[in-house]
This record gives sequence, C-alpha cells and structure tokens, in this order.
Amino acid sequence: MFDTMYQPYPSNRYCITARNGMVASGSNLAIAAGLEILRKGGNAIDAAIATAAALTVVEPTANGLGSDAFALVWVKDRLYGLNASGYSPKNISLQDVKEKSKDGQMPRYGWTPVMVPGAVKGWEALSKRFGKLSFKEVLEPAIRYAEEGYPLSPMLASLWERAVGLNRKRFDGQKECEEWFRVFTKNGESYHFGEIVKLPDHAKTLRLIAENGSDVFYKGEIAEQFVRQSQRDGGYFSKEDLSEYDVEWVEPISINYRGYDVYEIPPNGQGIVALMALNILKRFSFDKKEDIDTYHKQIEAIKIAFANAKHYVTDPGKMKIDHNELLKDEFACNQADLICDKALLPEQVELSKSGTVYLCTADQEGNMVSYIQSNYMGFGSGIVLEGYGVSLQNRGTDFSLDETKANALEPHKKSYHTIIPGFLAKDGKAIGPFGVMGGYMQPQGHVQVLMNLIDFDLNPQMALDAPRWQWMEGKKIIVEPDFPKEIVQQLSEKGHEVSYAQNRTSFGRGQIIWRLENGVLVGGTESRTDSNIACY
Repeated sequence: MFDTMYQPYPSNRYCITARNGMVASGSNLAIAAGLEILRKGGNAIDAAIATAAALTVVEPTANGLGSDAFALVWVKDRLYGLNASGYSPKNISLQDVKEKSKDGQMPRYGWTPVMVPGAVKGWEALSKRFGKLSFKEVLEPAIRYAEEGYPLSPMLASLWERAVGLNRKRFDGQKECEEWFRVFTKNGESYHFGEIVKLPDHAKTLRLIAENGSDVFYKGEIAEQFVRQSQRDGGYFSKEDLSEYDVEWVEPISINYRGYDVYEIPPNGQGIVALMALNILKRFSFDKKEDIDTYHKQIEAIKIAFANAKHYVTDPGKMKIDHNELLKDEFACNQADLICDKALLPEQVELSKSGTVYLCTADQEGNMVSYIQSNYMGFGSGIVLEGYGVSLQNRGTDFSLDETKANALEPHKKSYHTIIPGFLAKDGKAIGPFGVMGGYMQPQGHVQVLMNLIDFDLNPQMALDAPRWQWMEGKKIIVEPDFPKEIVQQLSEKGHEVSYAQNRTSFGRGQIIWRLENGVLVGGTESRTDSNIACY
C-alpha cells in the first residue's frame, strides 16, 4: 500500500475562479454538501450550514455536534457576527475542581472541561435569519454521509490513527469514555485510509435535529441524555444549563490595515490578538517578505498581542476593561515601541494544540460566510452521548483555577476561545472571508496570511501556501520544514530559539475567498490538509 502522507516533491496549486458560488473547507465531501445546497437554490448561508453539518460527520477528529462555533456573515452590504460558544455549567465551582485536580490545572478530558455546545443552536439561528432553504433540507447531505458512510482521506486517516493511539493512554480506565471507543473505533482499533466509516448514532441525532429543530438538542431527548450521563459520571450539568442557552448576535470588531478593514469576532474569541498584532505592525513598513526584519517584527507583535489577550480576554460580561481599549491607536503605538532589535521574553503564555474546522462560502447574490467550529482538542473531551453519537468539546480546559486571573473558572461563564473566523473589506465593499484553523496558531496564521495578501501582493493560494512560523512560548519558535534557512539563522542571532517542525500539520489549515470588482470569486485552499474548493 502506498504511503498517503509521503510528499517528496513540492506541489503548487493555482487559485480557483467561479462566477455563481464557491465553497471552501478542509474536506472534499463537506464542500460537496455545500455545493449541492447552492445548486438546489440555497444561498451562501445555507451552504455554510450544510458544510458545517457535514464536517461533523466527515471530520470528527476536529469537530462534532458537541462543538462551539463563530461566524461572520456578509448580507446586503452589512457584516453580522454570531457567537455560538457555550458557557460552563451553573453547578461547577473553582474550589471543587481545584480540590479534585491532581496538578492544580483544569482537566483536559472527561466531564469537567465540557461546556454547553453552541454549534447546533448556531446553525438554526443562521438558517432562521438568513437562509433560503428549510433547516431540514440543508442537513440532508450530512445525514446521508452518516448513514451511508464515507471513505477516509489521507490527512483524516492520519489524524484518526493518532487520536486512537493517544486516547488509549488518556482514557485508560475511564468508564465515562468507553462510548468514544464504541463509536469511533473498530473494536478498539483505528480506521485507516480508504476504509468506509458509518456513524448511525450521529445520523439519528441529525435526523432528530432536522425534524424538530435545536430544541430536541437543548430541551428534548438529547438534552435529557446529556444531563443524565453527566450526573451519572460526575459531571456538573443540569437541564437548565442547556434549556437556558442561546447564541448571541454580536458586532464584529475591526481595524484598518493599510486601507483594508480586517474584521474578527469580539471576545471571548481571540480574534482580537490578530487585530492587536496588525495594529502594531502597521506602524512599520515592510519592503519584502523574505526579510529578517519582517519575520522578527511579526513574531514580536504576536507575542505582545498574546500577552495582552491572555491578561484581559474572557467572557465579555466578566472582562475588566472594554475590549475596544486594546484596539486604540495610542495603545498600539505604545506596544510597537516595545519592539527592539532582539527577541523579547513576554509574560508567560501557554499555548495548546487543538482540533478545528474552518469553511467559507459565497453566492451570486453577494452573500458571504466565514465560519468556524471546533471540539477544541481533537475529538474533544472524550465524552460521547450514549446512543446519540455526540462527541462533546472540552473548551473549559482554557479556564484558570487561579481566582485572580481574568479567565478564572466561574459558573455560567464563557472561557477564552481560540476559534476565529476572519473577514476582509475595503471602502465598504466585501473582499471576502478567510480563516486559519489550529488553536493558538489561528491569530498567528491570520497575521501571516493577511500580510502575504496586503503587504506582499501574493494571490490567495500563494498567501496560504507560503511557509509559516509559529510562536510557542517565551522565545521559542517552530518553523515549517521548507522555511528559509537563512531566515532561521538570522532569527537565532536576534535571540529567537528556532527549531524546525517535522511536518506542517500544526501550522494551521486555511481557506480564502476573494471577490473581484467584477463579481468573480477567487479561491485559495490549504495545501496542508485534505482541503479543496467547489464552485459553479
């Protein structure tokens, strides 16, 4: 059998163009679902929901029906923001979790880091406000994939195999995680490339949602199983945690970067990290991309932005400052002054890996969607609702058990959130959606991709394909295997601790749709994963 991950030769992709509609995501099957809905007369919002629902089936290594989600939606010359992230259960307490914690940190797996999932409610909210087709109709492709099965692609198979190996160690002896192995393995063994996966419980749940709306998930039989299983296995959930949950329509935040308006979702999302970094970087001029000054300043700006975000960002109702203060020019100028010729050692920030899916869509009416959803760390918490196939996220992992911290654990609180959709506009007109998946890599990816587009005039595909760096902590940087060696040497001379990564999987997976002035859509899709673009 050939090695599906062996890539001895450089591979270049060209931009994709279309006139009537476009769907981009990390899964060919998911984009086929979105395209199917566009061809049936649905709009970009319908296509986004269909793609997102399909991704819970065909990429469960990163998201599921237990995910959170954020979206930026361009409709009739206006941008809307949707925050479909959940909160912690009302019966949880910092003191109780701290007493049970073995290391003084929030647990990563099991019921404790599970929060109310927002994605399903988010799909329905998008459909009700902007969709053309029925909610039931846009879920049909996902149901079909779950019932009939689908073959594993190369990257998906690799991530699946890795997750099974890790989860054998993580969940050993944890009875509450047994359902994960029943649903996502073959008698404890991983699925592999080319094998067909069927998820009948997942299909059953999608059908219930399609026929009854999100109430069945938050107030009906699925919610009942959620609470019953949580209470049986030591979780903190009550029925009110789910029944009282709703998504929030929010005003996107933005800065102007060299004539372009860059939009992100406001806190509790970390999109503000990308905006703070860009706000710092626009104080400088950059002559060329492959230059030590460019990379050094990018890295320093990201470190400063993360230090500020980790200090302030949490549930917006709990933040001690107005987040707009962090985007003011005076603040940015002061932060830019901190950058010197050598690598800084910022306030300690621990960065985690994650599992996330990003997609973007556009239609011939001018509607565009930037959408992202995630179970956080791969498959998430390891908890799967018995009989329903719902894998639950572990977003609560990002809470602190230090009550003095802004992101300290509290009941019914939203945590600092890593997933961020992006959107670009100019002179009041939409340019298009963009995003880069990958935990704390996401704002770093946004900055690098946007500078590739705006500062260095790269097309959307090349802006994504360009080698990336990733700040890890302190002065530690990792770079992709094809990153320029001379830049690595020069970064080291400035005090950065640089090492080459063995592969490209941790450097984000992005998508871009760019609308030209004549209405033609230009798409770029990530070469780091099984992604593609469908259009017509």
